Amino acid sequence: MSDPDFTASEMVELRARAHEGDEDAIDQLVELAGSRNDLDELRSLADAGSTDAVDILVELAGERGDRVELQRLAAAGSQDAADILDELDS
Repeated sequence: MSDPDFTASEMVELRARAHEGDEDAIDQLVELAGSRNDLDELRSLADAGSTDAVDILVELAGERGDRVELQRLAAAGSQDAADILDELDS
């Protein structure tokens, strides 16, 4: 899955820059992944430490009522995911 504005090689370069710690590249990847609902990309970014990616994952999981994803995120330390789970249980 690639954004129409980015070629495959540009996406590879953007991911490489993000992997090297380039905050602008990370932010751009998070934005692209969020706009495409690319959960795999968001999970990868979240696992690498992006709190913005975690926030978007929590939002998308909450919208879908995806308890499994919310539980995974809560177990990884997301208080927002835990709060949404509590709301779903009440």
